Amino acid sequence: MGVSYSMNHQITHMTTPRLFAIRHLGCRAGLSLLAAASSAAAVPALTIYNQNFAVVRDTVPLDLKAGVNEARFSGMTAQAETDSVILRDPAGKVKFQILEQAYRNDPVSSGLMLQLNEGKTIDFFIREPNKPDRTVQGKIIRSGYNPGGRPATQPIIEVDKKLQFSLPGEPIFPSLGDDTILNPTLSWTINAAEPAKFDAELAYVTAGLTWQADYNIVAADKGDTIDIVGWVTFKNESGTTFKQAKVKLMAGDVNKVQPQQPRLEARMMKAAMADGMAAPVSEKAFDEFHLYTIARPVTLRNQETKQVEFVRGSGVKAPKIYVYDGATMNYGMWNYFRGEGEYGIQTNKKVWTLREFKNSKENNLGMALPKGRLRFYLRDDDGSLQFTGENNIDHTPKDETVRVYLGNSFDLVGERRRVAYKVDSSNHWLDETFEMKLRNHKKDAVEIRVVEHLSRWDNWELKEKSTEFRSLDSHTIEFPVTVKPDEEKIVTYLVHYTW
Repeated sequence: MGVSYSMNHQITHMTTPRLFAIRHLGCRAGLSLLAAASSAAAVPALTIYNQNFAVVRDTVPLDLKAGVNEARFSGMTAQAETDSVILRDPAGKVKFQILEQAYRNDPVSSGLMLQLNEGKTIDFFIREPNKPDRTVQGKIIRSGYNPGGRPATQPIIEVDKKLQFSLPGEPIFPSLGDDTILNPTLSWTINAAEPAKFDAELAYVTAGLTWQADYNIVAADKGDTIDIVGWVTFKNESGTTFKQAKVKLMAGDVNKVQPQQPRLEARMMKAAMADGMAAPVSEKAFDEFHLYTIARPVTLRNQETKQVEFVRGSGVKAPKIYVYDGATMNYGMWNYFRGEGEYGIQTNKKVWTLREFKNSKENNLGMALPKGRLRFYLRDDDGSLQFTGENNIDHTPKDETVRVYLGNSFDLVGERRRVAYKVDSSNHWLDETFEMKLRNHKKDAVEIRVVEHLSRWDNWELKEKSTEFRSLDSHTIEFPVTVKPDEEKIVTYLVHYTW
């Protein structure tokens, strides 16, 4: 984000989007602007969090004289948290004190200029078809300008002693006053013990910048391997453009007080590296979070959405699995239902379709995956891609399993019913028997994982079962059942509770 300076160029006439200025209050010299060479190589740096805020780091060239100085930085965002501002010497050698800091977010605009000239008469340029251009004079009775997000009102202009609720033409304003700004601006009153010339580091928190991860996954019509392409989507609504910025992304649940209002490793880049291309994103653990660094500078324009590819991998084993969870109830309240006979007998017929993959090196992954949306595509027999479902994943460390629900199977059906129930409250026990029917209308055999929730009490034991099971947690079991085409399989079990 280059900046040009002129020793005789007044600040109020600058048109560059970013401006550094400094004035020493102890002398009569006018406003002096620093040489461009001092900041020609300075570029902004951003750490963007996926919670709609970012940390901006920039450089402010300071040429301080002993005593009280004024400095100004024009290049702030429109949503800066000004109480988060840090201005310091990165080398830690220069001692100075900030006496005052002020932030202005009323950059010059037609509405603001009308407000500044209320009560004054200015020229209005009129251009009409088939008529010569002309100029009329009008007195600005009311500008209609309402800053701060309040609804604007109609301007009132007096022309030839008549009032009209519109501008008679394009306003031609007098030169800018000394108190106007072109962009959101931060200014300081700085007390320096001795002269010092250095590049100060400016850092602050701002809203209006965010990012998210999106994953597009392509699977073949047969087989368990998938290809993954991941995108980082940036959104800049901060009110400021950042040119060629160094961008880092913070993934994790960072605690941020909200206002009251209604590691990507080299294995992930294997396909890209094979073509001799550098990894576009690098990753490392940072405190309790993960930090992703974009390899090349990124220009983020205000009100722009931009995407950068950050991951591309292939050959990831992600088998499709089918789960039948026939009960529909609140599983967390088992303590209150041990004696209620109707508890847990609800049922549904839907068999879930999921994809599951291990985020491990052995599975060509093994990196921290930031939370985001996974979209699944399947190639049909003619090679075209068909969308088959999507879901979100949370931040996923390495060596964890990702299981994504994609929808319900069309050709698999389940039924669940309770066939026996007996309770002896005096002796503190309860027996319950369930039956699950599974039907497969596919052309191939499939395994269906039948999930049951033993939620009446902490102490339970399966006295009878038609097939082996595995425990998922202290109150959840799973029966893996293979069902052939056009076959119906029945799973039964008797659970004995004691308390």
